[in-house]
Amino acid sequence: MRDSLKSRSGAGRSNCWLIAGLPLLVAALAFCSACAAEPPQTATPPKSLTVQQAVAYALAHYPAVQAAIQKYVAAREGVGLAKTSYLPSLNMIYQDARTTRNAVAGVLLPNSVIPNPSGTVITPSSQTFWQSGAGILLSDEPFDFGYRRAELRLAESTEKRTQEQVVLTRLDVAASVADASLLVLAANQQVQASQADVDRRTVFAKSVHALVDAHLRPGADASRVDAELAEARTRLVEAQEALQVNSAVFAQVLGVAGSHVDVVAGPFLRAPAQENWVTPPATSHPAAQIGQERIEESQLRIQALTRSYFPHFLVQAVTTARGTGTASSGKPLGGTSGLWPDTADNWAAGASVTFQGLGFLSIRDQKKIEEANRSQQQALYDQTVQNVTGQTAQAEAVLDAARKVAENTPVELKASEDSETQAVARFKAGLGTIVDVAEAQQLLLQAQIDDSLATLNIWRALARLAAAQGDLQPFIDLANRAESGRP
Repeated sequence: MRDSLKSRSGAGRSNCWLIAGLPLLVAALAFCSACAAEPPQTATPPKSLTVQQAVAYALAHYPAVQAAIQKYVAAREGVGLAKTSYLPSLNMIYQDARTTRNAVAGVLLPNSVIPNPSGTVITPSSQTFWQSGAGILLSDEPFDFGYRRAELRLAESTEKRTQEQVVLTRLDVAASVADASLLVLAANQQVQASQADVDRRTVFAKSVHALVDAHLRPGADASRVDAELAEARTRLVEAQEALQVNSAVFAQVLGVAGSHVDVVAGPFLRAPAQENWVTPPATSHPAAQIGQERIEESQLRIQALTRSYFPHFLVQAVTTARGTGTASSGKPLGGTSGLWPDTADNWAAGASVTFQGLGFLSIRDQKKIEEANRSQQQALYDQTVQNVTGQTAQAEAVLDAARKVAENTPVELKASEDSETQAVARFKAGLGTIVDVAEAQQLLLQAQIDDSLATLNIWRALARLAAAQGDLQPFIDLANRAESGRP
């Protein structure tokens, strides 16, 4: 549709502006589909918003932002979970069982199937009795050669990464909303220019038909002017279609898909004051910060794996109580004897050391995996820095060109208006042709569109520059100052 409009409108610079925004709109739609698995549950959407208000509304209501925040909350709680590893463990058990009193001499290998019998070796019997037991085990690891500290630092690094992910998500949402709202304003300006072109051609067509009816002009002129008017109406319909599509995309990235929200032009139809923003280093961009944290996470995993091979020292204390339904002679006592612990059994306190003698084999391979992951994250981080640097340079170039175009479009518009007025006058005086008028009107339409979009081009380039630098707030602040009339 926009290619068709471009072919009909000569140079088609305004439509190139809209076509240039199409990839971002597609990306915004994909962003919405990936982040919002369910329709957002929001209050009644507003009827109209300024660009600044739209950004604030999306940051407060868009599901992707809420999802990123909750992921950060989970990571923050993970830090608290890691800190609990420093606490001693307290394990308690109580059991009742109806058992036989068989026991045999010998030792079984450790297993999880055959229970360990207790008591003396007695004559096998199928008689049963109650047995009960209870115990409390307190264990503490006073030192671990830095293993728990490495795990804690890993959790803290994950928390920082998810926090930066919230910042990046907010930046993506804000940039998508700002650009989508500016595209709505641009489409609206094109509708107005197309409507003015249709009105102008309608008036001219009436005068041409009057001249043809008076036999002062050939009938071919009436056919030509009707064709030009029909083409202008087609352009108007296509411009209206573009406005509706852009409005639908705007509502979707705003988080109120299916609703209609008008965009208030505010200061965006006036050229903003020229400002020299301080370009922050590419490494401060949220995407680069996330890359740095991923590298840090891989490094901390390597450290934790190294620390995991050290011996584990445990200080333990245990106390138990037993109950049995059989006498020392092996005779069952009967009744409820042994149903609950009634005799203090044992207590013990001491220290133990465990060591995985062959654990280094698996740890070595795990460390190689993490080292490869760290190298991968380093490469991805370098690529991110390159992308941010390149996008910032491109945005600066687009902004510079947009300002130069905005300085030239008033000249283009004035000359086109004079040309159209003169062409119509020459035609009515019999000194010009209908083709001259058609070309002048086409040139005037293009000039009106170019001039109306020139300032929006500047604002859009500013928004893209702010997004490329990793913070949309300078753009919002500039818009607020322009709206209030402050320098």
